[in-house]
Amino acid sequence: MSGGPLAGIRVLEVGHMLAGPYATMMLADLGAEVTKIEPPTGDISRQVSDSYFASLNRGKRSIRLDLTTPEGRAALGDLAKDAHALLVNMKPSAIHRLGLTYEALREHNEKLVCVALTGFGLHAGDDPAFDYIVQAATGVASLTGDPDAPPTLPGYSSADNSAGLTAALGLLAQIVSGKGGQVEVNLRDVMLSQLNYRAAAYLNDGVEPRRHPNGAHSFYVPAQLFPTASGWLALFITHDRFWKSFATEAGINGFPTMTDRAENREEVLALVAETLRTDTASSWEARLRPTGVPVAAVRTLPEALAAAPEMIITAGPYRLVGPSIRTADPLSAYAPPPLLGEHGDA
Repeated sequence: MSGGPLAGIRVLEVGHMLAGPYATMMLADLGAEVTKIEPPTGDISRQVSDSYFASLNRGKRSIRLDLTTPEGRAALGDLAKDAHALLVNMKPSAIHRLGLTYEALREHNEKLVCVALTGFGLHAGDDPAFDYIVQAATGVASLTGDPDAPPTLPGYSSADNSAGLTAALGLLAQIVSGKGGQVEVNLRDVMLSQLNYRAAAYLNDGVEPRRHPNGAHSFYVPAQLFPTASGWLALFITHDRFWKSFATEAGINGFPTMTDRAENREEVLALVAETLRTDTASSWEARLRPTGVPVAAVRTLPEALAAAPEMIITAGPYRLVGPSIRTADPLSAYAPPPLLGEHGDA
């Protein structure tokens, strides 16, 4: 690989599975040199599948170190001397025990940035913090699904991925400051922060969030999923201009203002639902897109990937979803995920 705005930035990773490795892979996609420090048996995600591991670890180097031994910790100290940052995704007790904090490593490099990515905080204990657990604990599951149905979990690891994004941002922010130090990111706080306007409505106005059928928005009407003659359609009308364009195309009269539609929610939704059943989701999308109305047919993952071929990259033998950040100095190519300990000699 060559290029990328983070070329020359050296990052060490001690992580496993998803949140930490996703954070450092994004940095590698932007040109950083990421060295994955694995235990002798390797990151446990290697045991899931080759494609799973590749989806979180392309473009990295791998070395094996037993950090439970004095020799392993001494080797880590040597690596830290020339690194800009260390990102750790482990239980707090393991982070402290293995000396993976700034206080433990600053003797090797005062400017080292140490990021601890945990479930509930570096000093909050070792309660299990898997993605689904955090979604349940932070109210995300209770906000998801139809009101008469059980709480629902999103179909992907939203807490892990969001925490990875946040950790990468925190790491870069501390590097830009020019000072070393400890950065903390935990899954619980990340998910609570993403409930921004929902939490603000409760904290300031006492409004407890509730679920609406078909994922309807609590403020905007109509803004939800609708069944059509074939397939489901996401319609998201946030202001009166969108409504006017939609109503003209759909042949609907009345409810010209946001207030009108909010005060007559059930009547508006029934009218829109009846109208949308007269055509297919794909046809409605084709009809409404030129008008500027926010709309999309609900696609399967294979359909979504087929609609965005520019997002598919090649990394060795793997076809993967590529980075979502476009820069003026992109990588010229993407390296495959490393074999376990592949770069130990280097």
